[in-house]
Amino acid sequence: MRFTYCPHCGSKLMKKEIGDEGLVPFCEMCKVPLFDMFSTCVICAVTNECGEVALLKQTNLSATRYVCVSGFMKIGESAEESATREIEEEIGQTVEELRFVRSYPYEQKEMLMLGFHAKVKKNALVLSKEVDDAEWVPFAEALGKIREGSIAWQLVKEVIKDNESR
Repeated sequence: MRFTYCPHCGSKLMKKEIGDEGLVPFCEMCKVPLFDMFSTCVICAVTNECGEVALLKQTNLSATRYVCVSGFMKIGESAEESATREIEEEIGQTVEELRFVRSYPYEQKEMLMLGFHAKVKKNALVLSKEVDDAEWVPFAEALGKIREGSIAWQLVKEVIKDNESR
């Protein structure tokens, strides 16, 4: 979110030099800088002991390609709690091990996605209403089902590479 007006008083913002940050939207009335904001989300490559990754179809994200478990962080949740919650909600899996992989800026949607590798014991996928379909996909086939270059593709590629090096 990029501010044009102050969310506190409604005044039109001006640009003001703020330290090392450069020109920043600033409210003269409230005397506060209003930095651009983004939503923080988690994205999870969920794998099992059989060398498979859980991939989902969600038509609101893509009608043709698979994606990873993902979702918005809730206020008061840690990133790890959000990842665990989203995995349980979307595909009904219990996380046994969770490792942060890296962050992925998603500028078009004004998001910062925190990427995790979650290990679970293979069980049937139990889908939430948000998920249209999901399946366990062998590592060798996974990247071909995800849009190349997407954040999900980058995360799954990194998890597969890390798994091969162990």
